[in-house]
Amino acid sequence: MGKETGTLYLVREEALPEVVLKTIHAKELLKRGLCSTVNEAVEQVGLSRAAYYKYRNHIFPFYELSQGKIITLYLLLDHKPGVLSQILTRVAQSKGNILTINQGIPLQGLADVSISIETRDMLEDIEKLLQSLKNIDGVRKTEIIGQE
Repeated sequence: MGKETGTLYLVREEALPEVVLKTIHAKELLKRGLCSTVNEAVEQVGLSRAAYYKYRNHIFPFYELSQGKIITLYLLLDHKPGVLSQILTRVAQSKGNILTINQGIPLQGLADVSISIETRDMLEDIEKLLQSLKNIDGVRKTEIIGQE
């Protein structure tokens, strides 16, 4: 596996080993200006410099990789008026640019929808948007099914 050609994986935070979580934390401290040097950041999180340098170029929050991309979402919705409209309004509020919407015929009171969103101008990361979509009454399921 080459440096830039390896397979990318999306892994939930709770599944990551402590050394990776500490590296992420150290990178955030540096990015936000809360620490001015790598030494200061790794000391604050309890990580060795060697471990930091080993992982730092291979770990990125999902939202950083999704900026300027096209994300395709799959949603399972209750078949009732206004649910899709609320979703589209919420995407527009985040400044996501909707490229396509595909909705299946409702079966047994549920409809499946896929939405492709350009994320370049979004005001929030895709994870926060997904969480807010899950909180809309009538949204049963949300997941990312593609990224370009």
